[in-house]
Amino acid sequence: MKSGYKIKWTHHAFSELKDTFEYPEENWTEKELIKLSKEIERTIKLISANPELFPKSKKANVRKAVVNKLSTIYYRKRREI
Repeated sequence: MKSGYKIKWTHHAFSELKDTFEYPEENWTEKELIKLSKEIERTIKLISANPELFPKSKKANVRKAVVNKLSTIYYRKRREI
């Protein structure tokens, strides 16, 4: 039984994730940063377990997972060859 889909990060997506933490690292408390990190991790686990859980965005084959009111993850499910 498959335990979940593998998440592959593009260079651009990883860069965006890094940028997501730049402002908060300078302006938020450690507790708030940990909460954001856990919310993102939880959302990624949900995507891995069920990539069709979140609604489709306006762009073809892209889904939109809202992490919180400040963060959204856009992703697509690709077929493995």
